[in-house]
Amino acid sequence: MKIGLLTSGGDCPGLNAVIRGAVLKGVISHDAEFVGFRKGWKGVVEGDFMPIERHDVRGLSKQGGTILGSSRTNPFEGEGGGPENIQRMLDENGIDAIIAIGGEGTLTAARRLTDAGLNIVGVPKTIDNDLAATDYSFGFDTAVEIATEAIDRLRTTAESHGRCIVVEVMGRHVGWIALHSGMAGGAHAILIPEQPQSIDQICEWVESVRDRGRAPLVVVAEGFHLTDMEEAHSHKGLDAFNRPRLGGIAERLAPMIEERTGIESRDTVLGHIQRGGAPSAYDRVLATRLGMAAIDAVYARAWGSMVTLRGTDIKTVSIAEAVGTLNVVPDARYDEARILFG
Repeated sequence: MKIGLLTSGGDCPGLNAVIRGAVLKGVISHDAEFVGFRKGWKGVVEGDFMPIERHDVRGLSKQGGTILGSSRTNPFEGEGGGPENIQRMLDENGIDAIIAIGGEGTLTAARRLTDAGLNIVGVPKTIDNDLAATDYSFGFDTAVEIATEAIDRLRTTAESHGRCIVVEVMGRHVGWIALHSGMAGGAHAILIPEQPQSIDQICEWVESVRDRGRAPLVVVAEGFHLTDMEEAHSHKGLDAFNRPRLGGIAERLAPMIEERTGIESRDTVLGHIQRGGAPSAYDRVLATRLGMAAIDAVYARAWGSMVTLRGTDIKTVSIAEAVGTLNVVPDARYDEARILFG
């Protein structure tokens, strides 16, 4: 069997480990042949791919980024887009199936293409941990480690100047990165999309910290919005899937906090640093296991399915189950952290 691999959407630590796990399992167990589509769905639409041999994935699990490149291309657009054109390209090149490694947008596209008859298996990828049907996705652990280290560093400069620091982390419409890094870094307030807060409540937490002689540190997820805001802050337009590009809420909150409390405040947006660098050991192992399981799903002809982590076991579920709802932070988890605020 000839299998095409693609990595689409935002880059993520562990993508190369998935590729390595899939290729090694496919070659060793099934004598499979592999190609890699360049730049995600863009390579599929344009028929741009390269062969991937066993020696190409040697030592790849520790490498960040993706050797295939990525993009936010919509496979239903463009001259070569749409299920009929894509299937024609696959047939002409003898490619029997696609393993699509990506997040919500990538997997939604994969589901639509599978519904149209294409042979596709999905692998969940997102640092945001926002995909339902999987307990954790690879890349999340690495992003939390990076954010936690940044929080530790920012705490020292905040204490030196007696400033309030507002740290913005990624996460889109869920607050998992903020929750975990905030708890690990000892944040005095954690602001997540699932739990809108008023500016008065935020300032109350900040002032409580100041009154105890400490420098307040607030961690905010990019998708957080105040109670008087209708939606998350976005001023960067839309992506290829017509989703708003989030970011910048920390830049709004810091001056509001300073104005109301009189505490000198600064904002720091971590941005894409959370996606960069080598994946953690946990993410390398999880990504490798998911890549190997994706090969099993291909040979089981489980088209339209996605490999997933349930507890410590790798399972297979339908892609529709994964993209239908967000994996949001439960109220109970936020209530745990809230005890530590102020």
